[in-house]
Amino acid sequence: MTVQTFIPDQSITLTPAAIKHMAAEVSKQDGASAVRISVKPSGCSGFMYDMELVSAPQTDDITIQAADNLTVYLAQDSLTILQGTELDYVKQGLNSILQFRNPNATSECGCGESFSVTK
Repeated sequence: MTVQTFIPDQSITLTPAAIKHMAAEVSKQDGASAVRISVKPSGCSGFMYDMELVSAPQTDDITIQAADNLTVYLAQDSLTILQGTELDYVKQGLNSILQFRNPNATSECGCGESFSVTK
């Protein structure tokens, strides 16, 4: 049996491109001061990422100061699924997307909207 220590500041990482994109989105939304990231049950594979522009954290959220101009709140109940995830902003041709690279995801649905994890 092994013991794993969970350090909230190491739960996710954001690439410079993701930080730039997310900070720009926050600045465009009246009343928003941060991005909240969580995972919720959904889709054909089990879970989906949920991101929203918010003005304050929820009661149990973990706060990460990703940059001087970007605060990210992580939902406490999503931390074990998000731990180790890298968030990147990727441009491919005319398309761009915030891409989650989650080492805990064991499969994704065909459309890419949901994922599953092995507990």
